[in-house]
Amino acid sequence: MTIIKQRSFWIAAIMTLICAVAGVLLAKLPYLNLIGALVIALLLGIAMQLTPQQLQDDAKGGMGFISNKFLRLGIILLGFRLNLASLAEAGVKTILVAIVGVTGTIIFTYWLSRKFGAEDELAILTACGCGICGAAAVMGVSPQIETTDVERKRENEVLAVAVVCVMGTAFTLIEIGLKPLLHMTPTQAGIMAGGSLHEIAHAVATGGAFGNASLENALIMKLSRVLLLAPVALLVGYWYQHHLTIESEEEHTAAPKKLPIPWFLGGFILTSILGTFLPISTGVLDGLVQAAYIFLGMAMAALGISVNFKVIFKRGGAVFGAAAITSTCLLIYMIIMSKWLF
Repeated sequence: MTIIKQRSFWIAAIMTLICAVAGVLLAKLPYLNLIGALVIALLLGIAMQLTPQQLQDDAKGGMGFISNKFLRLGIILLGFRLNLASLAEAGVKTILVAIVGVTGTIIFTYWLSRKFGAEDELAILTACGCGICGAAAVMGVSPQIETTDVERKRENEVLAVAVVCVMGTAFTLIEIGLKPLLHMTPTQAGIMAGGSLHEIAHAVATGGAFGNASLENALIMKLSRVLLLAPVALLVGYWYQHHLTIESEEEHTAAPKKLPIPWFLGGFILTSILGTFLPISTGVLDGLVQAAYIFLGMAMAALGISVNFKVIFKRGGAVFGAAAITSTCLLIYMIIMSKWLF
């Protein structure tokens, strides 16, 4: 932990903290709440690339630590938002609908992205972001993917986040317009929003547009998908390790033996248990979740400061096209499920 004694860490911490806090505050404003605190922090991190090059060079050593360790800490604290008792009260059908939707979206998005020419890593990150919970899912799954090309990985993370942000925002507006046309009850509208939109901010914005009952059901449905972050990340880690093993055997080289274990996602599950069953006040829980968004926002800002966007714009078409198709399919699925089961 000698990194925290270094000047580069503190410069990076101040720069990213400014972006994270500003992201949280700006996300409370009308219209910007459709984007969400994490994506705003990422965009502000990108804007930090306009600061003097000397300042960026001085902070470079700390950016990697923040984008890695603060990400894990943020994911762990985010578990306090997941109330397991509320999910249990919602019934088995909510979880089953979430499992089918998440599984189908991840598989279909990955397959389509690969068909359209996207590389493995970018395809799986985009698929998980669309299937589970947007930027937090992208950043939660990313540590499970081992690679020696750190710069390329950062580009893939940012591009995947951009995809889920654009798609989530577009479909938020679409669903707000669709609800009266489909003659949905507030409960059905909430289930549709929580089950089909990518970011928690998107689900909250859409659910809140139709009243408290809609908002409550949107959150329950969305958190049913968030619950799947840990098992999906674990499965992706083992799948990616097996994928590397096959490639190594084909190249007649030794395969890596270490299997990735997402210990920080174990912390995510633990905090969700603590938040559900310990007598923690609502104010404290809200504070812990807010801290989670600060740490995640700092990690996103560090990502934005570090990435080369010229490369990203050259290869984003494949995943944007795949995400548009699968987001449409996910919306149709959730409309059917909400009208049939709720």
